[in-house]
Amino acid sequence: MTLVTRSDRNGAATLTLNRPDKLNALNVDLFKELDAHTRKLATETETVGLVIVRGAGRCFSAGHDLSDIAAGEKLPEPFFQSRVIERLADLPQPVISAVHGHCYTGALELALAGDIVFAAEGARFADTHAKWALTPVWGLSQRLPRRVGTYRAREMMFTCRTVMGPEAAHLGLADFCVPDAEFDAKLEALADQILANSWFSHRANKRLVRETDGLPIGAGLSHEIYRGEGRGPDMADRIAGFQSKAVKQA
Repeated sequence: MTLVTRSDRNGAATLTLNRPDKLNALNVDLFKELDAHTRKLATETETVGLVIVRGAGRCFSAGHDLSDIAAGEKLPEPFFQSRVIERLADLPQPVISAVHGHCYTGALELALAGDIVFAAEGARFADTHAKWALTPVWGLSQRLPRRVGTYRAREMMFTCRTVMGPEAAHLGLADFCVPDAEFDAKLEALADQILANSWFSHRANKRLVRETDGLPIGAGLSHEIYRGEGRGPDMADRIAGFQSKAVKQA
């Protein structure tokens, strides 16, 4: 069984976690397949302008497979899963984490690697590390506070409570929250909106934001001016197309 499937549409590559019988629980074999896809996508910037990560069946993912933990995971390298998540977060293309149903603990760490978190109203987010006497090693202690603020992150980590889609959007944990019945259609519309803009700009802007995260504003502004990538190869065509349309509408 393929544990992570890939489908492509109009420049968007969708990676689907595919263990629906196990609520897409994250095991080592799934991470190996996710890693292979991620490495390949990093080389496909001319044909893939957006990456979407989602889950098959009832949910995004119930989290780290506890049976794997109990059995003693055999990792291909130390800190393997955290490195895979870092590679996903560092993809040149924008990444959307599309969350419906459960998104708990390790799955939340995976979802937080996305540039955009797109949630259904029925999405259920939680960090339950403390319930199992665990601590995060896949990025949650760094990415969750950057999303919701340090004190809200502490509250979520201490209580292990579930945050539904609408509250997640209110807190800033999710960027969008849509009705469950409209999840696929709204996700497709968002993908089309992003893909219609310059892929060059998306890659350059993502790199700028990532490289200047945490810098003082002066250093960040200097980085933007002197290390930005400037104009893209499609700039002239885009401006000419806009001007031509404006003339026709006049």
